Amino acid sequence: MDNQERKRRVHDLDVTVWVGKSGVDAVVDELDDQLTDRELVKVKFLRAARAGSSTDEKAADLAERVNADLVDTRGHTAVLHR
Repeated sequence: MDNQERKRRVHDLDVTVWVGKSGVDAVVDELDDQLTDRELVKVKFLRAARAGSSTDEKAADLAERVNADLVDTRGHTAVLHR
């Protein structure tokens, strides 16, 4: 998939994982399952999850835990690829 195709697919994705006050630990298994089923997954970090750190830091941590690549972060949303 070329870069332009990936950008189009990322734009069209719906958020399917929300990280809330329970933090990253609570969504690792669900995200891992979703990445097994599809290449790209969009993750939204709610205000309670971001307390004390940036979305980039949280997204990088989550990507490392599920052995995925962090494709993009915009605002409080990240896209992961495996």
